[in-house]
Amino acid sequence: MPLLLFLPPLGAVLIWSGNMTINQLTVGAIAPSSIAFLRWLLALAVLTPFVAPAAWRYRDTLRREWPKLAVLGLLGMGLWQGLAYVAAETTSATNMGILAAMVPLLTVLLSALILREAPSVGGILGGLFALCGVALLLGRGNPLSLLELEIASGDALMLVAATCYALYGVMLKRWPLDLPPWVLLYGQVICAVLILLPPYLLGPMTPVTSSNAGLIAYAGIPASIVTTYLWMLAIRRIGASRASIFINLMPLFSALIAMAVLGERLALFHVFGGALVLAGVIMAQTLTSPLGRTAPAPNDAPGRRP
Repeated sequence: MPLLLFLPPLGAVLIWSGNMTINQLTVGAIAPSSIAFLRWLLALAVLTPFVAPAAWRYRDTLRREWPKLAVLGLLGMGLWQGLAYVAAETTSATNMGILAAMVPLLTVLLSALILREAPSVGGILGGLFALCGVALLLGRGNPLSLLELEIASGDALMLVAATCYALYGVMLKRWPLDLPPWVLLYGQVICAVLILLPPYLLGPMTPVTSSNAGLIAYAGIPASIVTTYLWMLAIRRIGASRASIFINLMPLFSALIAMAVLGERLALFHVFGGALVLAGVIMAQTLTSPLGRTAPAPNDAPGRRP
């Protein structure tokens, strides 16, 4: 397979990893509720001239499916990134990258529960490996500290955020909406902006300044629009399963970017915890022999039209 086919997923994961560092840079520069809202407002403003005409043609479908679009917007855009901005206040970009790499494994586990997909050998073994890695990471090298509830709130929030994004992917499978990909995204962005508006109005409304405008621009365009386009391109060319494997590179990319930009240092528990999580995710992606038979899952594609 030509190497050029792997550039879209690689680029998407690299931008996502950079966004972990952006999350850290927002601390003290802009309130989490402000950047969570403003990034998607910016994305909506950029997308509208290009996608609104197509969305108008599908207005009946959008009107009919708005409850599902609202749930998807809440999970994939509101909670996933909103919680990550709050988590950045009490954890590191390296930890966030490692915990974000749990998304493929969590997707496998939630698919077994919600879509009744048969759990695989890799899903079970990988889950155990990843659980040990997360325990090592959350315990800062001492998993026994979890018994005393000595967990950084940011790490716990990032784990919840990763679960929300995994659930977002599962619900995309559960609800195969009859919309083109860009219109599907546009509908979710509109819902996300409406959902994030009340927290923005109630929370500290940080004004846009020269010190935070770049952070909002990165989060709203490369980390929202460009990554979505690259990811859809990757799924179309190499398939969802192969594309998701690239998420395993997030801990490495996040750590390297954080070391270069933020001056973060790797500890042994980062290395061993990240290695266990990575091994678990790879097992879940490669050892796919089912343990039993279940009902077939709905179509994998979020939208059937090109």
